[in-house]
Amino acid sequence: MNVPGEEQYRTRGVTYCPHCDGPLYKGKRVAVIGGGNSGVEAAIDLAGIVEHVTLLEFAPAMKADAVLQEKVRSLDNVDIILNAQTLEVKGDGSKLTSMEYKDRVNDTVHQLDVAGIFVQIGLLPNTTWLDGAIERNQMGEILIDAKCETSVKGVFAAGDCTTVPYKQIIIASGEGAKASLSAFDYLIRTQPVG
Repeated sequence: MNVPGEEQYRTRGVTYCPHCDGPLYKGKRVAVIGGGNSGVEAAIDLAGIVEHVTLLEFAPAMKADAVLQEKVRSLDNVDIILNAQTLEVKGDGSKLTSMEYKDRVNDTVHQLDVAGIFVQIGLLPNTTWLDGAIERNQMGEILIDAKCETSVKGVFAAGDCTTVPYKQIIIASGEGAKASLSAFDYLIRTQPVG
């Protein structure tokens, strides 16, 4: 979000994984930043755990798939605020207690009392150094097959920088194991040069 207080309260209220940290906020009020698929999915998941979810989207409309928007709008304990620009994360020095956002339509500033903020605004993979070397999709993710092989024979990739769905540590770890086994298999089947 790149706002004051985000770094100070990272892991003390500001989090980036609803699956990992959602249960820590059982019965509490939380905010989700982002109205794309990730943000709406997070709000839906969290609604079953927490007391209340406020989803804040910067744009005038959510970008999530229609079916996800329909589901999140059907939940009684979820509010959606559009045109919301996050301004600041606030706390008591040890944990997050609230956040400030600005209504981008009328420039009014609002405070939202929450115990947690789940940032779901999307990340771009750090793969620009591969320009021209390996095929990537429009988001910059490395294209891989079922064995984690890239568009270059004998080059394997794993983790959140690839096209594998569900960007989670446990999945990236498993993909790393799969990529290393695939690389080993490739090497033992390849004739040595020279």
